[in-house]
Amino acid sequence: MDSTLQDEAQELHRRRWDRVLSVASPLLLLALWEVLSRAELIDTRFFSRPSWILTTFWDLLVSGELVRHVVISLMRVLVGFTVAAVPGVILGLTMGLFRPVRAAVEPIIAALYPIPKLALLPLLLLIFGTGETFKIMTIALGCVLLITVNTLAGVVNIDPVYLDVARNFGAGRRDFYLTVALPGALPVIFTGLKLGMGVALLLIVAAEMIGARSGIGYMIWTSYQIFDLEQMYVGLLLMAFFGYVSTLFINLLERWIIPWKRS
Repeated sequence: MDSTLQDEAQELHRRRWDRVLSVASPLLLLALWEVLSRAELIDTRFFSRPSWILTTFWDLLVSGELVRHVVISLMRVLVGFTVAAVPGVILGLTMGLFRPVRAAVEPIIAALYPIPKLALLPLLLLIFGTGETFKIMTIALGCVLLITVNTLAGVVNIDPVYLDVARNFGAGRRDFYLTVALPGALPVIFTGLKLGMGVALLLIVAAEMIGARSGIGYMIWTSYQIFDLEQMYVGLLLMAFFGYVSTLFINLLERWIIPWKRS
């Protein structure tokens, strides 16, 4: 009993230390950046000081301009990611459960997957123009195959004994989806969702640089054009922050939905 309590205490201590490191490491990097810029060891014409960036961030926040750009970009990301995640998971489950579907669809995915997602932007502009549909479809098409492939990998790695047990108990098609394939593949599905969210954040910036009058990508591009480095870095650091926060959120969701999985 004492050894068990000691192990739990050590694990709790390790988790707390991990949280401290996850917060301290970016703060230390910013502090080093500030020190090097003040010592003129890096060129502030290209790498603006964090203190200047923070001042610009506050001014944009107070004016309301930053909030407007952030809300618009996040809404586009959430809608586009949802449009990709739902069919991606369903298609991956279907391919994993039914060999004929996998045999028919897998070559198409293998052919489309290596195409650089940014290379699709000119085609999507021709089809959808520069409206909201263009930005949402850019995210959706960039994420859907990634989520599908991870979901498929999760299903095909399920121990066949579970499928046999479900079949012997007369499980219907819906039961195979909801009680066998989906729970068994969830750990790998969440990996695909985390990767997909990273791609979504990348693509929204690219899409807003090309065909938008609002959003973080638009703010970054216009700041570059007028050489407003501080505002440009505000946008870049915000995207890095949202990438970090989205990963934390998906990790929390994963621990809540599949508590039996241990990192």
